Amino acid sequence: MKNSESLQGGQAESIAAAESRLRQRILVVEDDADIRRMNADILECYGYAVETAEDGAAAWDSLEKKTYDLVITDYNMPKVSGVELIKKMHAGQLAVPVIMVTGDLPTWEFAEPWIEPARILLKPYNLSDLLDMVKEVLHLNTVATEEPALPPNWEAPDKTDGTKINFH
Repeated sequence: MKNSESLQGGQAESIAAAESRLRQRILVVEDDADIRRMNADILECYGYAVETAEDGAAAWDSLEKKTYDLVITDYNMPKVSGVELIKKMHAGQLAVPVIMVTGDLPTWEFAEPWIEPARILLKPYNLSDLLDMVKEVLHLNTVATEEPALPPNWEAPDKTDGTKINFH
């Protein structure tokens, strides 16, 4: 019996939610070591698998080698900025949602819809804002990639040759 089966109500739901988040990998890209560590620590405490990069160039190296469910990147960084990282991801056909963290709202750089991040988190922010946004973006991405569920015992209409296709 799994641990979550032996618990009641809210405890079982919390464990189930944490277990599903363990599969969700997040890359945190931030040039400020303290902020990078704080963001990674809080996300790990909530059950996410987190890796970090100190700038967009290091993040791109990680993205080329591993898959992630979400990238959280600072806007203004040395070597490769957050927007430049999004452009590289697009050019490399990496369909990973991005949360852009910034003190400024650089809307002019998001003139092309494919450059625009999934969400923008304005500095200063608190950790609950970060967690809420991460949950929202990961949920939206999961819902968007799931196959639509067919009703139980659903049958396709008759084909022209009289046979039926069964999907259950």
